[in-house]
Amino acid sequence: MMIQFIVGFFATLSFAILFSAPKRQLVFCGLTGAAGWIVYLLLMQNDSGIALANLAATFVLTLMARIFAARERHPVTVYLLSGIFPLVPGAGIYYTSYYFIMHDMTNFSRYGSETVIIAGSIALGIVFGFALPQKMFNALPQLGHKR
Repeated sequence: MMIQFIVGFFATLSFAILFSAPKRQLVFCGLTGAAGWIVYLLLMQNDSGIALANLAATFVLTLMARIFAARERHPVTVYLLSGIFPLVPGAGIYYTSYYFIMHDMTNFSRYGSETVIIAGSIALGIVFGFALPQKMFNALPQLGHKR
């Protein structure tokens, strides 16, 4: 599990660098993505289903992104955009397109519906994460900042 955490951290970190996240925030971006990935893996190992695993992982990383944003005084998108990278169903989108082009409607439907379920779960995880009042996050002490 530690190897998965490290790989999730560096994958997210790489994505944050690609999108020009502030250098001082790269570690927080990596932690956000790695935490979401670990939640996803733990739930998948316990047979919770792909929808619940993506929903919970996205909810956790959205909360972490909001915490880091409030404490570091940066926009949430700095952490959320890079943190969500490990959960995005890129292979599902590819296979859905591939099977559509190949006129294999059985596999197109299977991969397409799974991809839509994952994307919907990710969207709901973000919505639920932003449903909490901002006051909760503003009350957290600043990291390295004096008030």
